Parts: sequence; C-alpha cells; structure tokens
Amino acid sequence: MTGINYAWSALGGDPSLLSRVTTVTRESTLPARLPVRQLARACVGVCALAAAELAARRTGTAEVPRVRVDDGAVATAFTSERHLLADGRAPVQFAPLSRFWPAADGWVRTHANYPHHRARLLGALGLPADAAPEQVAARITAQPALETEDAVHAAGGLAVALRSPEEWAAHEQAVAVAAHPLVERGRPDAAHARVLPPLDAGAAPLLPAAGLRVLDLTRVLAGPVATRTLGLLGADVLRLDAPWLPELPDQHADTGFGKRSATLDLTTEAAAFEELLASADVVVTGYRPGALDRFGLSPEALAERRPGLVVAQVSAWGAYGPWGGRRGFDSLVQVATGIAGTEGSAGRPGALPAQALDHGTGYLLAAGVLRALTEQSYDGGSRFVRVALARTARWLTAELEPGSGTGEPYDGPDAWLAETDGAPGRLRYARPPVSFAGGPADWARPPAPWGSDPARWA
Repeated sequence: MTGINYAWSALGGDPSLLSRVTTVTRESTLPARLPVRQLARACVGVCALAAAELAARRTGTAEVPRVRVDDGAVATAFTSERHLLADGRAPVQFAPLSRFWPAADGWVRTHANYPHHRARLLGALGLPADAAPEQVAARITAQPALETEDAVHAAGGLAVALRSPEEWAAHEQAVAVAAHPLVERGRPDAAHARVLPPLDAGAAPLLPAAGLRVLDLTRVLAGPVATRTLGLLGADVLRLDAPWLPELPDQHADTGFGKRSATLDLTTEAAAFEELLASADVVVTGYRPGALDRFGLSPEALAERRPGLVVAQVSAWGAYGPWGGRRGFDSLVQVATGIAGTEGSAGRPGALPAQALDHGTGYLLAAGVLRALTEQSYDGGSRFVRVALARTARWLTAELEPGSGTGEPYDGPDAWLAETDGAPGRLRYARPPVSFAGGPADWARPPAPWGSDPARWA
C-alpha cells in the first residue's frame, strides 16, 4: 500500500477520493536512506485531501476539489524552521547542549533548548549550572549510555541512548507502539450531528475551517504545525501558553502564522479557560500524556463539558506503554527508534534531512481534525484524534514502501519561499504545502509576538 493510501485509510477516508490527488514528484528532495520523501508527501497529501473533502461538504458540492502535492513545496515546508529569516537573521536551531555525545558503550542524544531542560540535564549529571560542553562530554563519556538516559529522565530532563532498529523493535515501548494505528480515532459520546455554516462555493479563497474556533495548547513543532495548518484553512486559532513557559522566539515565529498567541494560567484562571471552551470547536494538545489531565483536559472530560468537541492530541512516544508519560522530541525519537543509526555511519549517528517526524505528524493531526469535522457533520458525536512521533517513526521504518527516485528537477526552495512584515521584522518563510483547487495559497496573518493577544476569541 502506498504512503498516501495507508495514511488516508488510517484517517477513515473514502478510498475513492484518492483519485482527486495529483503528485508532482521532484528528484533530490529530502534525500535519505529511509523513504522520507514518501512520508512527507503522504502526510501533506492526506491533509490537503481532508481539507478539500470538508470544503465540498460545507459548500454542498458533490465533487471534491482536486488536490496537488508538489515535492518542492513539501520539502521546503518540512524544513521551514531552517528557511526562516527575520530581518536577514537566521534562527538558532539547537542549543550547545542539544547534540550527540559519545558514551562509554555507545551514543547519547540530549535536548536542552529550553532553560529548564538544560538545568535538569546538568543536575542529573552532577554539574554546575554554568558547565561547559566539555564538562558534559567528559561526564557522559565515563558512563554507559543507558545509565545517562535513566538518570536524566529521572531528573525530568531529556536524554536518549542510541538504539539499533533491532534493539528498538525488542523494546517494550516499541511493541506497544506497533499495536496502535497510525492515527487513533474515537467517538466518546453520541452528541448531535454538527451543523456547519455553509460556505459560498465561489468564495476566493475557499476556507473549509472558516468560522471554527481552535484552542491550541501545543508547543515545539508537531502540534504547532497542525494548528498553523488549521489557521491557513480559516480557523480562528488561539494559542494558549503558561506564562512561565515562554516559547523560543524564532520557533514561535515559524509556527505562529495564522494564529493569535495568549498566555493563561490554568491553575488560577480556570474560569477564563472554561469561557473559551464553551464556544470552542476543537482543542489541540501537545503536552506529554496525562500532563493536562489535572486541569480537566482529558478528551473525556472536555467532551463532557463541551459535547461535540473535537479533541486532538500529539505526543512523542504515544499515550500508552512504559514510555507513555515521557517527554520527547523529534531528535530523541529518531535516536531511540533506530533512525539515527540507519541514517548515520559506522562511527557516528545521523539524522533525517528534516524534522520529518514532527512535521509529518503535525500534518496527520490536522488531517485527523478535518476528517473528524466532516464525519461529525454526518454522524455527530464528540471526537478524539491521537498521533505520536514514535508511531510515525514506525510507519517510516517498517511499513512505508520506498518510491521511485525519478521525477522533475528540484532547483531549491526559492519557488516556495515568501516574505512578509511581522513582529520580528521582515520575515522570509516557507509557504504552506497544503494545496487544493480554490484553496488558500498563504496565511492571512503573520505570527503575533508570543503572548501578545488577549485570551479571548476574536
């Protein structure tokens, strides 16, 4: 089964609609040993098809608009954080302590982009807050990789030992991941069918998510990519962050297109959140599983208070298994699942040509939300959608068929880059890859400064 067929089936889509998708294949995009280009193309393709399907539903059109997936646009979007420029300045991708380290018996990858993660890493290693990378290297080199992984995890930090594909396949978490579908979908109740306001079939651009309200409780890449896509399609997306967890400015600029950004303390401003929830259509969460449950933000609790809600969740390792409650990032999932070993050399681990688990999972999550909205309009019911980076990694490493390397030439990303004025200055950015006949070609608004909007609907 090809990538787009597999993903569309996982989303519960009508297989006859796949004939509406046209692909422009380009050589040399996202080069890798694993079929990254096929994964990226499939994730964007099913997202665009789900958007087109919802557009047809809301306009009352019998024929779903045609979808066009261009490898050039997809590759550029999957590396959007690398293309971003603010007044000509390129963003910093990884902090000095976010990297591979040789261990006594292998390799360890750490993630310390955020100050609190850096502090926990250094604390677990018994190092002072101002420790230099050389001190970290000396400490990690002196002990086994798994010992570092366990110690940093116990301290609330982020470090993962390099595993081979075979070692990961035998791991208890890998077994749990393999037992779940690529996209988990459910219906916790029998709420009435959603009546979506009709759209004008002649509207330009056609925005299938227009009039829908999305609460965005996500961070880093996968969740923000999903909500950025919903904003592209016309949704009113309000991102909410805890005031004490500021986002990295460049990362926020890259994923903040089409949204507003506010801060809200769920411990002291619960009434304000409930007021937002009372008229929300979708809630998207990107924290580790269970982290938000104490605030009443599990899918079941949310649907009980807001029947008919779509709750979409993304996590690193999945909401199950012994690692279900662990923090994680794309780079760490690549290391644990054997991807880094496959893409590396005999002497050093490697990486995919993009943070493809993050980006791909983000588009899958957006597609799941769009399909849930379409299904609700027929069958009703609150809905939940769950995806995980580790499950996308399994699809890439064990289930996805490699495709042909032939196609049209790829002359670089310039054709899919654009510029606009935003809060950080003059922004160069990657244009959205989700494309269907009559649909939007770009976001209607640049990213707002982090936390600069009021916590209320527009």
